[in-house]
Amino acid sequence: TDLPEVMLDAEQLKRVFVNLIENAIEAFEPAQQGHRIAVTTRHDLARDLIVAEVSDDGKGIPPSDLQKLFQPYFSTKGRGTGLGLAIVNRIITEHHGRINVVANQPKGAKFIIELPVGG
Repeated sequence: TDLPEVMLDAEQLKRVFVNLIENAIEAFEPAQQGHRIAVTTRHDLARDLIVAEVSDDGKGIPPSDLQKLFQPYFSTKGRGTGLGLAIVNRIITEHHGRINVVANQPKGAKFIIELPVGG
């Protein structure tokens, strides 16, 4: 409720979050107990950005894959097209934002989305 209003395409941003959450679900080891996915948002006043984070405590992303994640047709899965994160990146870029991925502590992955308040 403390986020400023921003002009954006709600359907496209919904697609971003659905994709990131579905990927997080697939990152869980079958035997893992207590799966956790967290979505947080905040307004970075100093940079006038809305920051959204999607984090999980799944198996994480190998460091060698971090630079390739947003490239079209790159996939670590045995199925799919490898376009999901490329589309996510395109949507965020079209909103003049950026997306980054880092290791979540103590395990898992964290996707950080930054969107300008000014559009």
